[in-house]
Amino acid sequence: MGTITYAAAGTAALAEEMRRDPTVFEFCTDATESLLDEFGPTRIRTTPITENTFTGMAVGAAGSGYRPVVNWRQVTFGFVAMDPIVNQACKIHYMFGGQQKFPITFRAAVGGGTKLAAQHSQSPYSMFMNLTGLKIILPSTPYDMKGLLKAAIRDDNPVMSFESNRLMGLEGDVPDDDYTVPIGKADVKREGTDITVVAIAWMVQEALAAAETLDKEGVSVEVVDPRTLVPMDSETIRASVRKTGRLLVADEAGPTAGASAEIISLATEDPETFKTLRAPVSRVCALDAPIPYSPVLEDHVFPNRDRIADGIRAAMSA
Repeated sequence: MGTITYAAAGTAALAEEMRRDPTVFEFCTDATESLLDEFGPTRIRTTPITENTFTGMAVGAAGSGYRPVVNWRQVTFGFVAMDPIVNQACKIHYMFGGQQKFPITFRAAVGGGTKLAAQHSQSPYSMFMNLTGLKIILPSTPYDMKGLLKAAIRDDNPVMSFESNRLMGLEGDVPDDDYTVPIGKADVKREGTDITVVAIAWMVQEALAAAETLDKEGVSVEVVDPRTLVPMDSETIRASVRKTGRLLVADEAGPTAGASAEIISLATEDPETFKTLRAPVSRVCALDAPIPYSPVLEDHVFPNRDRIADGIRAAMSA
């Protein structure tokens, strides 16, 4: 086992899957040099800035027996390719009557922390959650990054891998051996008894920091990382809420029609979970505003560990 960064774990996952399966190849406008050196330009396809074109090509390649990995870098660039994503990749297996599989992995960086203003600081994964036929992963650690991305590449369905800008330099232990993290299985990152915090991507690290602060105040915080938004592991989330009786959801995206709302619905629409609640459920999310370029204003828009801690205190006093 070695200690590597979140970004390096993603590169390692792709390299291992390309060595294991010759049908795996990548489309990217800015190729990783180590991958290009090892696999050459035939399998690491450095493209023009034409996301709509090469995303559509990936759909065709997937239907022809390949497993393309499409790396848009920032999710912003993926918006240019909405037609092949929405009208083709998500629906084409069904429209073919299940006669052909379309395994495609889409990779996109999301969130703030890069001070790149409104267009390159978005977390629009709830937009894609609405697309039936697309799985969605959001790794929060180097271990999960490698394991989930490998699982995504092996999956016979289109999978969207949203990868946090803020976590790219995060270091963690990652096994050298081959492993995958199952898509659709949440992870309890910290056990607790007083309140459940379901946190997404970068907010997992912030929630763990808030939990340390609250532990000194005598509050035991359980931190649950969904890891996968589609399919969502509702049972792990509900079991945690039934244990603690309180729920706070932390998400770097805005609250309106977001993943946080879906998580709250999954918890509260279950009668057995709902009747265990001892306080109103709550959310700590970004403000509903374009992300400012100013570092000070960006910090104001996004949630953080202090706001999570305040939210926990409010839930405990309700």
